[in-house]
Amino acid sequence: MTEIEQIISESIVVKQRILENHELLRRIDEFKSAVVNAYRNGAKVLFCGNGGSAADAQHIAAELSGRFYLDRKPLYAEALHCNSSFMTSVSNDYGYENVFSRAVEAVAHKGDVLVGISTSGNSANVLKAFEKAQEMGVYTVEMTGKQGGKIAQFADLIINIPSDDTPRIQESHIMIGHIVCELVEKELFGNE
Repeated sequence: MTEIEQIISESIVVKQRILENHELLRRIDEFKSAVVNAYRNGAKVLFCGNGGSAADAQHIAAELSGRFYLDRKPLYAEALHCNSSFMTSVSNDYGYENVFSRAVEAVAHKGDVLVGISTSGNSANVLKAFEKAQEMGVYTVEMTGKQGGKIAQFADLIINIPSDDTPRIQESHIMIGHIVCELVEKELFGNE
């Protein structure tokens, strides 16, 4: 087996574990339902993460706010890191660990959904965002790796990928993000 084949095989193994984990599949469906309910009630979905997880946050938000398969009205979804002036000023004035909690405080309302993406589950700024969200009545979904990390105690729902390997976790986060986007779109707009 070549190195390329080995890497692809490792990715398939993680996805097979997800497929066989009925509890995790149930939680993915619960994630979809939370997003559908938020949109049906006029709320929004916010995302946060760092590095590759920030890119994943932005990617999934774009699929919801733009379109996935269907030509339909846009949905309010936002990755909280996209305003670089806000990110740098808050980091400078309050510390980087506070950037997402300040953003949550500024834009979130009770009934919204906050999705925090952290492969370790220990990102300090995502943790503080979840603490703030909990205070405000915002529903929190953590997308993470096998262990769940410190953020798990503040999450209403945990989507923990059965792996400790960061690239394999991130690949699965995007897969699950795509699944949720597709099912949300079908449920909200499939009969139009």
